[in-house]
Amino acid sequence: MTDDYTDGRSALVEEAARRAGTYLSAVTERRVPPSVEAVAALSQFAEPMPVAPTDPVEVLKQLDEVGSPATLATAGSRYFGFVIGGSLPAALAANVLTGAWDQNAGLRVMSPVGAALEDVALQWIIDLCGLPQGTAGAFVTGATMANFTCLAAARHALLARKGWNIDGDGLFGAPPIQVVVGAEAHSTVFKALSLLGLGGKRVITIPADGQGRFRADAFPKLSEPAIVCIQAGNVNTGAFDPAQEIIGAAKETGSWVHVDGAFGLWAACAPERAHLMAGYSSADSWATDAHKWLNVPYDSGLALIRDAASAYAATSVHAPYFPVGIDREPMHWTPESSR
Repeated sequence: MTDDYTDGRSALVEEAARRAGTYLSAVTERRVPPSVEAVAALSQFAEPMPVAPTDPVEVLKQLDEVGSPATLATAGSRYFGFVIGGSLPAALAANVLTGAWDQNAGLRVMSPVGAALEDVALQWIIDLCGLPQGTAGAFVTGATMANFTCLAAARHALLARKGWNIDGDGLFGAPPIQVVVGAEAHSTVFKALSLLGLGGKRVITIPADGQGRFRADAFPKLSEPAIVCIQAGNVNTGAFDPAQEIIGAAKETGSWVHVDGAFGLWAACAPERAHLMAGYSSADSWATDAHKWLNVPYDSGLALIRDAASAYAATSVHAPYFPVGIDREPMHWTPESSR
């Protein structure tokens, strides 16, 4: 690399930081949705593929001058749509630095710092949420993928108990798995079940009370182990399912209990709200994300699974060129390899 290349790259990053700072300074004063004119101006991006490179400074200029006005002001203090908030300063600054690092956090040999920081952060989260020591964890793109990862481990574990090798034989002819969900389970749980071949319509749906909670008194009589999905934090009301009663009934048949905690798992960290999480630590898996209440940049979902062996078996991948060692390799615990 030439000095000119290095200097130019550094100058471009500094210009991007300047423009980002200007954007953040103004975002609290502007209206939350973009104007009609700003959205209409996005048509400027719809141009034929250039036949030659564009000056990087011009690319950045266009992104800022056309793109910035067309953003939703989620980084400001007046946006209350969905569960989206601006990133904390430390998280935003760290995100800028990691972009410059340009690491692939899939393998320890490709990013020692990525793997080390992931180890530390996962253990902190397990401790904060009061989950069992030895719980396996993985960072994924969001709560949807976290639900998928946890339920993949559940599917693997239950089929293995029946002597079925899901890795080798797939779902063709596999023993059926019963799935139990509450009537107000989040749509991403059904999406994950569909992607896993467990079906969204074949599930047993339990009625909800007036707050959207899974009615424990309506829990079905299970004849064999099933996957039971409960919620920590209903998306509409914030209500928590009665975990102790449901998990107690589910464990009588050796069922796997999965917690969709995208909205409520972090209550375990707040002393005045921790009582809402009573009994949830007895589940088998938990899904949440850090880009809601923890205010970190997207993407940052979390899949947490009590049975580390099932978690590893469901998502690990092996090839002759992958190193084998005693330390945890991030890519073996998620559906994504390159991250």
